[in-house]
Amino acid sequence: MSSPDREVRAARNGSARESTSLPGRRPVVAVTGAARGVGALLTRRLAESEEVKHVLAIDERRGEVTEAQWHVLDVRDPAIADRLRGADVVVHLALDLDLEGDPAARTAYNVRGTQTVLTAAAAAGVHRVVLCTSAMVYGARSDNDVPLAEDAELRATAEATGVGDLLEIERLARRAPRAHPGLNVTVLRPAVLVGGTDTALTRYFESPRLLVVAGSRPTWQFCHVEDLVSALEFAALEKAEGELAVGCDGWLEQEEIEDLSGIRRMELPSAVALGAASRLHRLGLTPSPAGDLEYTMHPWVVSVSRLRDAGWRPRWTNEEVLAELLEEVAGRHTVAGRRLGRKDATAAGAAGATVALLGTAALVRRARKARRRV
Repeated sequence: MSSPDREVRAARNGSARESTSLPGRRPVVAVTGAARGVGALLTRRLAESEEVKHVLAIDERRGEVTEAQWHVLDVRDPAIADRLRGADVVVHLALDLDLEGDPAARTAYNVRGTQTVLTAAAAAGVHRVVLCTSAMVYGARSDNDVPLAEDAELRATAEATGVGDLLEIERLARRAPRAHPGLNVTVLRPAVLVGGTDTALTRYFESPRLLVVAGSRPTWQFCHVEDLVSALEFAALEKAEGELAVGCDGWLEQEEIEDLSGIRRMELPSAVALGAASRLHRLGLTPSPAGDLEYTMHPWVVSVSRLRDAGWRPRWTNEEVLAELLEEVAGRHTVAGRRLGRKDATAAGAAGATVALLGTAALVRRARKARRRV
């Protein structure tokens, strides 16, 4: 670990000791992104918890949890500092990870939103901010330990969807205790998230064949949204802190994935698979850059020892989460990260070894038709 990293960790640990809440005190918790996805689930869970005094819910629209106190505004608005006054903890979940969205707008929202929330929390006297990124920040590398320790170096690059944003959020988290003495920042990094989610990795299981790059060593570890919500609650209640990986115990090898799913593989040479993915993305035909493929090639499973040592346990197994994922994606048809219509998907599924080429042809046809309509 570099000297600056040690200094940041020391600052974070020191602020954590100074700001630990009084025993038996029920905190006021603010949640951003509270009207949707994981934020909505966490808001409801906290509102029903006897360990929480009050919940402040912040989003651009009002959600359904009537027990929370709602504030409707954009998290990039500096006025959020006034809305956070009285909160002990902020859980920041207002992130845009839409595969189909504009990457520049997505980055502007994610990074500026996190900067604003951290600054506003410090100004409002909040002593803890909980952020959520992804275990993808560790990077998918052929020489990764299996599993990775939670304090392993973050070796991801910005070449996969949204990972550049998450790495910047991680940097903001590390700088915050130094910029705002007394502010503790806890970061949760879930494995492949499943449960009402749509990501490049969940779309992998919508394909008629599971693409396997020749010579690669895929390993799979999942995290059900219910387990992520319980881990976020754990962090909000200050039962665990620091950098925390979240996921099921253990992992599944690619062969186990194929046996459990019943989906056969299609194996391609690395140059062919990565080259095709890069060209399709460059032409704007698929939302997934070639960097997404790395996460289906190399291991990036993580230890969840810090949460376990603090008393947290996942309720879901990898096998159970995979079964739910397969049920969720049933009837969807995706090739190279792009969802297809039923006609194109049927042709691609019947093509066997030529599925990738047919899928590409279908995408090109669709793009040409769209251009003719303009």
